[in-house]
Amino acid sequence: MAAPVSLCHSACCANRAGGGVLAWGRGGLLAFGSCHDVVLYDPAVRRAVAALRGHAGRVNCVRWVRRRDRASETELISGGSDKQLILWEWKDTVTWNNQLVKSIPLKGHTEAVFAVDAVCQSDEPDLNLLIASAASDSTVRIWSRHRSEAKCIEILQFGNGFVMDVCLSFLPGSNVPVLACGGDDCKISLFIQQNGQFQKTLILPGHEDWIRGVEWAVCGEDLFLASCAQDCLIRIWKVCPKSKQLPETEDDSIKLKENVFAVKDADMSYAVSLESVLAGHENWVYAVHWQPSFSKDGSMQQPMRILSASMDKTVIIWEPDKESGVWLEQASVRVGEVGGNTLGFFDCQFSPDGSMIVAHAFHGALHLWKQATVNKKEWTPEVVISGHFNSVEDVKWDPEGEFIISVSSDQTTRLFAPWKRKEETEVTWHEIARPQVHGYDLRCLAMIGRFEFVSGADEKVLRVFRAPKNFIENFSNITGIPMEKLCSHSSDLPEGATVPALGLSNKAVFEGDMAVESDEDEESFNTISNQYPEVYFQPLILTEPPPEDHLLQNTLWPEIQKLYGHGYEIFCVACNNSNTVIASACKASKKEHAAIILWSTTSWKKLQSLSFHNLTVTQLAFSPDDRFLLAVSRDRNWSLWRKQDSSESGPAFTCCAYTDKNTAVHSRIIWSCDWTPDSKYFITGSRDKKVIIWGLCDLSVITEGNVLDSIKPCSTVLDAGDSVTAVGISHVLTPDGRYIVAVGLENGKIILYTWKQSGKEPALADWTTSVEIENSQSHALAVKRLCWRHHAGRAGHNDENSSKWLQLASCGADHCVKIFNVNRFAL
Repeated sequence: MAAPVSLCHSACCANRAGGGVLAWGRGGLLAFGSCHDVVLYDPAVRRAVAALRGHAGRVNCVRWVRRRDRASETELISGGSDKQLILWEWKDTVTWNNQLVKSIPLKGHTEAVFAVDAVCQSDEPDLNLLIASAASDSTVRIWSRHRSEAKCIEILQFGNGFVMDVCLSFLPGSNVPVLACGGDDCKISLFIQQNGQFQKTLILPGHEDWIRGVEWAVCGEDLFLASCAQDCLIRIWKVCPKSKQLPETEDDSIKLKENVFAVKDADMSYAVSLESVLAGHENWVYAVHWQPSFSKDGSMQQPMRILSASMDKTVIIWEPDKESGVWLEQASVRVGEVGGNTLGFFDCQFSPDGSMIVAHAFHGALHLWKQATVNKKEWTPEVVISGHFNSVEDVKWDPEGEFIISVSSDQTTRLFAPWKRKEETEVTWHEIARPQVHGYDLRCLAMIGRFEFVSGADEKVLRVFRAPKNFIENFSNITGIPMEKLCSHSSDLPEGATVPALGLSNKAVFEGDMAVESDEDEESFNTISNQYPEVYFQPLILTEPPPEDHLLQNTLWPEIQKLYGHGYEIFCVACNNSNTVIASACKASKKEHAAIILWSTTSWKKLQSLSFHNLTVTQLAFSPDDRFLLAVSRDRNWSLWRKQDSSESGPAFTCCAYTDKNTAVHSRIIWSCDWTPDSKYFITGSRDKKVIIWGLCDLSVITEGNVLDSIKPCSTVLDAGDSVTAVGISHVLTPDGRYIVAVGLENGKIILYTWKQSGKEPALADWTTSVEIENSQSHALAVKRLCWRHHAGRAGHNDENSSKWLQLASCGADHCVKIFNVNRFAL
């Protein structure tokens, strides 16, 4: 039997923890820390293939364990803010599923771990590993792993200084491990293992600011070390064996100073000299990495190419000049971000064969560039995974079920859609637009029809956005839905939107407004407005999902309305199914602020204020037939409002049922609510771990008098096992007519139940637990919202068996947006 639930898409980005969060393995997988997880992303299939869960804090550094024979790695090590390292091992590298992963925790650091490196000491299986880790407790710990035991063998103290990066290798022509540490003392310390202990052998001065990255590369008989620092420079050092018999001849030629040290274990001397200083960056250099070695004619070749990432928004590939052998930026390539309001790059990596480079930008976004086949100097942007970099607060499907929109405390609204490629059957999801890049943390959103939404942030106004023409054209190209189906009157829509230099509102850009570069007079150049130029919107015709710098500025939606009326930060918003009324509520600690405001979507005027609750209303939901509005609140009660069609000015809602101190079942804040598709029952979920279905909301039964008595719990209290933070009921029932209920918990778990009323009295047997989504697929932190697709079938597929599949979108405090495929026949 097929599994009832599978993960269709997971949108996430790398943690903003400085360099080292990213590692590209020889097997082709890109590993990065995302919130508490280590995500394995396969650029070839363009989706995350696994998430490794084990850390209890943010993952700050990830490294593949390098093997001396340069074979594909089967082990990965990560360090986090939970003060521990985890070594992950696979028995079977063909399928990356989580059952086959063994994890060994390494505990000992007393503060967050920020840098780690690991090498195999020999080529045999069950090999011994040597691991070095640096943490903000001012120590570097050396660990050894033999078979499946790992222990700390040495602690190197750095007083009150910090080590930013560590790298391990072996001295040329020997098995003697050498460790390079770079830190805030602006010097590189070299430690060499002698008699089983790491001894500080040499200090390499030169950098004038904190050292951010160090990395070794073995090239024939020599060992090279690249280091980068906040002084904007990169230094390359060379370690080579020193032959003893040559007497020093005294000559007056200018030579670089060599530092010589002897190693007792290997009975050899080595000389360290500065090979080159690379100046080209204009800001802190956060990371420097060598291109991985490759095998050629049976021997390993180390290409002389390094990659550096800097806060000046560029990534540079450096190579020595062919004739002179001098490292020049001229022989190099510069790629990066243009525009936007971001800072630069934290990290960068070469792919195993050197044909692609990935960079990790300040906001966590990944950039991928691929080398052109003809002109090797040309690198073109490629499609790569993207997602929010802070807690995702709300997610909604569009009414047609073709895309989802999410809002987050990272101050952005993002739109994800399936990318349908003509030649392939596989459909992958991607971020194709960023309609709102705001200055406040976003809190909630509601779709108003197909290409219009309203969002609320930590401000007092609601903002309404409508899709521009450029988005609809690109959406049609990427999803394969013809333009005629999407939009009938596209001629009067604006082309796109732009944000004024100091504003928050997205302004519409029409066809005639496109910026035309004019040859201005010299005098007019220094006016104030020219010092802060507008970021002009550039319409682009897309046939594939756009890269990050395009998302930052060219996919905004124009703001068409602001709704003023609330006194505090907006907390929740909902729109009815006929798209005529919006309901919203804000944070409140008094009854007058906790009122729900209803707005008209045609006149954008305030229709009504519904006052009942004493504290913040946490969620609002219109019934599918639009006759009721349900509100749940922090005051532990719910209220039900019924539509009266008497007034001329539009529908008026009156309170027809509620719970109070005596009738309440929930004893803590009610976080979430939803309706069954037939509008007969509604569900509430609370911090007290209870889920309850209430009813029966049947208008024929409800007469004016006894409304309060007729709506009562129809189900027994379901104990979910942890605080319930989100609930959602599918619009499609199981084949035997049971409601499908998804429950999201504070610990990140998502559980699917089915429910059907059997008799007059609630019975425990009415509930059945269908499936608990496995740990590695659900969220790592609280589930913030669950939203079912309105129709059966999978977005982007013309499902013949559409009656079989349902899709559930979820978002959580772990920065993730996920879409699950649910097989309703298997529930």
